[in-house]
Amino acid sequence: MAQIPTSEPSFRDSVDLMFNRAVALMDLPPGLEEKIRVCNATYTVRFGVRLRGGIQTFTGYRSVHSEHMEPVKGGIRYALSVNQDEVEALAALMTYKCALVEAPFGGAKGGLCIDPRAWDEHELELITRRFAYELVKRDLIHPAQNVPAPDMGTSEREMAWIADQYARMHTNDINARACVTGKPLNYGGIAGRVEATGRGVQFALRAFFRHPEDVAQAGLVGGLEGKRVIVQGLGNVGYHAARFLRDDDGCIVTGIVERDGALFKASGLDVDAVRDWLVKHGGVAGFPDARHSAEGAAVLEEDCDILIPAALEGVINLSNAHALKAPLIIEAANGPITAAADDVLRGRGTVIIPDLYANAGGVTVSYFEWVKNLGHIRFGRMQRRQEEARHQLVIDELERLSADTGIGWTLSPDFKQKYLRGADELELVRSGLDDTMRGAYDAMRQVWHGRDDVTDLRTAAYLVAIGKVAASYRSKGL
Repeated sequence: MAQIPTSEPSFRDSVDLMFNRAVALMDLPPGLEEKIRVCNATYTVRFGVRLRGGIQTFTGYRSVHSEHMEPVKGGIRYALSVNQDEVEALAALMTYKCALVEAPFGGAKGGLCIDPRAWDEHELELITRRFAYELVKRDLIHPAQNVPAPDMGTSEREMAWIADQYARMHTNDINARACVTGKPLNYGGIAGRVEATGRGVQFALRAFFRHPEDVAQAGLVGGLEGKRVIVQGLGNVGYHAARFLRDDDGCIVTGIVERDGALFKASGLDVDAVRDWLVKHGGVAGFPDARHSAEGAAVLEEDCDILIPAALEGVINLSNAHALKAPLIIEAANGPITAAADDVLRGRGTVIIPDLYANAGGVTVSYFEWVKNLGHIRFGRMQRRQEEARHQLVIDELERLSADTGIGWTLSPDFKQKYLRGADELELVRSGLDDTMRGAYDAMRQVWHGRDDVTDLRTAAYLVAIGKVAASYRSKGL
């Protein structure tokens, strides 16, 4: 993890400071403001697992920030850096994130203090199942109360283990698979979940670039095509965001920063080749088709149009904020910019698309998966062929009119193929995600441009989110 200068607030303090900045512009009763701010509950568990000839003890957390809506939602991360303050800060971000994108969840988060690379697959399964057991028996994993998802250090594999553990403990729960999202597709998952957070970053940037005045505020012109991008962290989120922006929008990925240094190539990196090298060698050092820098953080300071921090919190702080040249930063990770660095960057006119919006693609598609599990039917199954039949009627009528009137025109085969094909689950998921990201951006933008006392997107996002949480509490009589 990046070393944050000791003069700076912690990650949790940064979240509180950004919350305070927003509520200072709102007219909330002090009691309601405090109710929204505080974390409702945190459960700490210490459990033992017999491994390698002895009992190994592990410490895990599950934090519930807000239950203004239930179930509460939030990932489980595996990392040695996991601690109670971090988990509670992440749970708070989940509350605001869900409110902003109108996912009907409260905020939660979980974590296990462990290096997943230090254990083999069988050992990790035993550890994960025991951790899940400790949470399930206290209803801290439950389809109607608390629904985890993957996070840093976890994936669909761990989610399948957790779902199976829950089902073993609740053999009569027909909705058992809805106890967790981010599962494999063949175990109740949903198409598009693995790519969801990276795809959400792409849709967030598209929403931003639809407004020339917003683009101009960042000192940029035109659309996404040709924009130079530097990505910090080529994990699941960073990889998918970089690949989609390159392949779909014509961006040029000039820099990739990883734990063992960084790669830079002005003409553009082959994201897939870098990813393959990273998976095979465990780092980017030695990659043959780019300039490698052992001091990876220095590449964050290279000229670019868009900087995407997509790994850990606090990587942009007082030690490097003054040196960053990117006019636009989109926070694909949670809390990558400290509160102090945020002040520096805003003072220089840097536009920041904040984390509680930018990386909300994961929880949005998790919402779709949860609904799919509760409905016990995949999206598109009922209507796809009926949609194709209706479109065929239109095509047949157009071709009949052409023949009857002697016009002689024909529809191109490519158009007919695209028009006739009904949407499958992946297309519906992407459509729903795109609509969600557009709607949330418009809500932020309305506040950003509509109030003289709001000068940045982060404050606008918090104002929208906190307002929705407050309205929910008021409607419940609190």
